[in-house]
Amino acid sequence: MNKNKNITIALHDGTTIEVGLAGESGNVVMLPGTKPAATGREAEMLKLWGVDPELGRRFVDGLADTFRVVSFDYEGHRFAHPLPDTLTPETIAADLLRIADGAGAACFGYYGYSWLALAGLQLALRTNRVAALMMSGFPPYGGPYREMLTVTEKTYEQALQQQTAGNASAAYELTPDQVDWEQVQVTIAPGQTKQFHTLYKQLAAFDDTAIQHRLRMPRLAFAGERDTIVYGANFGGVTVDIAGALRLHREELRRLGWDVELLAGDGMDHTKAMQPETALPLVKRWLGERFRR
Repeated sequence: MNKNKNITIALHDGTTIEVGLAGESGNVVMLPGTKPAATGREAEMLKLWGVDPELGRRFVDGLADTFRVVSFDYEGHRFAHPLPDTLTPETIAADLLRIADGAGAACFGYYGYSWLALAGLQLALRTNRVAALMMSGFPPYGGPYREMLTVTEKTYEQALQQQTAGNASAAYELTPDQVDWEQVQVTIAPGQTKQFHTLYKQLAAFDDTAIQHRLRMPRLAFAGERDTIVYGANFGGVTVDIAGALRLHREELRRLGWDVELLAGDGMDHTKAMQPETALPLVKRWLGERFRR
């Protein structure tokens, strides 16, 4: 794999995605959440929300001296090319394997955050090519599938209403202390939101406690110790407690072969725990210790 090379790969639906290849030696690590660096006003707004505008590049640069890195923005691609009725574990896995094939990766480590962590778990159940699995911001055991089905259903309903009303305003233009999460409105298109409702509907009957024996690769699950999201009535009034699930099942997960970390720190929530200064040292150390082929 040549250092700092971009290739274009066709996905299962005929759309194409740009994939970055970096690093010249070592095991392959797939980073599906690598967004392009933000600039200008977008970068300033991300900083207000505690998000590093160059998060993706920092992860790639931080790992490419030791590993061969395959990086791409799968979430961004699916917002640009949504699959309202067909974003399922099977189609996601098909896309991820096409990317691995295009990158020449017979086997690979996988690091996913939030729903892309969930995607990694589903991928690992459908192929023997995942040689190391890192899930952050979504628990691998006792996951909030029903809660997320409710949230995505309400999100889709709001998107339809906003499309009809035609008066949505961009929530990201507000700073965190200005947002009333009881009143926040959905501002993305119905097709974009429906695909995630489709995904969680497919997973409504998924039992992540019953599949653990099928996972034999090294596994890491981590989240911020304050990763608990309380959704307002607009989103079904549910609580998605990522940290709580890891805390509750920590010993069982370790017995099953998972390494489990709850990241401590001021305000270590769903956003802060994904930032490079927090997550990258853990990911790199764990890969160095556990990802050997």
